[in-house]
Amino acid sequence: MNRAELERYIAEIYSTQGENPWAQSPTNTVFRHRHNRKWFALIMDIPREKLGLPGEEIISVVNVKCDPRLTSSFREEPGFFPAYHMNKAHWLTVALDGSADGEKLKFLLDMSYELTK
Repeated sequence: MNRAELERYIAEIYSTQGENPWAQSPTNTVFRHRHNRKWFALIMDIPREKLGLPGEEIISVVNVKCDPRLTSSFREEPGFFPAYHMNKAHWLTVALDGSADGEKLKFLLDMSYELTK
């Protein structure tokens, strides 16, 4: 799943649009619950090296909240990483370059949505 596909999926399933709250990072997009304003997903463009990947190219990723009992097992899967710039026990970073399984990402989005509502 790429960034555009993920944004369309979030809009369709969760009936919410992304917000870009940081002028210095205009491509960082936050998806929140309408009623409590808590984030359930954060899409960012970051250098690959921040995830321990080779190269300096920019990669789109999404951070999602995850049950801490599951984070380590997801990190063993291709395209799933310890959270970039967030609590690594409760959040995961998922690459949006096609390396992560799309159905697992959808499962994690549902979990993140439920954990933050």
